[in-house]
Amino acid sequence: MMIRYVAVTLATLALLGGCQKKADPSEAGPAERAGRKLDQATEQAGARLDNAAKQANQQLSEAAKETSQRLDQAADKAGETLNQASKEAGRKLERAGEKMQTSAEERETKK
Repeated sequence: MMIRYVAVTLATLALLGGCQKKADPSEAGPAERAGRKLDQATEQAGARLDNAAKQANQQLSEAAKETSQRLDQAADKAGETLNQASKEAGRKLERAGEKMQTSAEERETKK
């Protein structure tokens, strides 16, 4: 029975000895190498996400600038159209006033 405990203890020590971190990275075990590859992949994915975010931000800024310019142009055009419509309305009111004055003068002369 004692031999059994000694064998289990030795097997446990042997397994734990294999889990120790080695000083030389070239002697890294499969789990360590897989972890390093995972770290590298995570860093690369993070860099790609940063680049994509910067690119999206740049595109959004350009789209906002373009939209702002188009809105300014539309506002300018609407302002010009409104000015023209106001001038035309003023002309029509002036003509109507002249007609009213002419009509009133004709009535006065007929009296």
